[in-house]
Amino acid sequence: MVTESAQGPGRDRLAQDFVRFAVESGVLRFGEFKTKAGRMSPYFFNAGLFDDGAKMGRLAQFYAQALVASGIGFDMLFGPAYKGIPLGATVAVELARLGRNVPFAYNRKEAKDHGEGGTLVGAPLKGRVLIIDDVMSAGTAARESIALIRAAGATPHAIAIALDRQEKATENGRDVQHSAVQYVRRELGMQVCAIARLADLLRYLEADGGDPQIHAHHERVLAYRQRYGVDD
Repeated sequence: MVTESAQGPGRDRLAQDFVRFAVESGVLRFGEFKTKAGRMSPYFFNAGLFDDGAKMGRLAQFYAQALVASGIGFDMLFGPAYKGIPLGATVAVELARLGRNVPFAYNRKEAKDHGEGGTLVGAPLKGRVLIIDDVMSAGTAARESIALIRAAGATPHAIAIALDRQEKATENGRDVQHSAVQYVRRELGMQVCAIARLADLLRYLEADGGDPQIHAHHERVLAYRQRYGVDD
């Protein structure tokens, strides 16, 4: 879901195009993969495999188009280390190409004690900050970014991700009845913009259900959603 208010045929087409792009790029794979929560997932989204200029450029286009469609207002971008760094940079470039030039910043995992020093690089954090990341599993990285942005005197306003897994988060090793995205929306009061959701992946697989292998992937992903999924 791009946002709760940005739905419709245009949003659906963008999501389906993105899922197809991710599958064809080898970023979205099917099989058996262990998640951070210890679950065996029938699919895996590895944004690190957007690994050349053409893929990163296309990915940035998807983020920018989803953000424009969402109507979310923001003053700058922040890319959390590590995957958020190239995402923040390339999405800033694409937004500027579309006529929306905004500053961006990112953080280091380790503080420097020379040069500019500290953990923050790029534009000063101020105003309404949009965090750019790949996925949100437990929401830990989001909370860390939020704390960092607030400490700098800025406002963590929204988060943009590539894929919303729409599955239950875990707390203290136990499943809870909300996802990380729902937690960020409801408990932290932030908007979340996702290019695509697990529901979009299921629709993609269903549309190609004539292929026995694709049908098998659909059945496994659907079973996973029925077991661990959340309702939006």
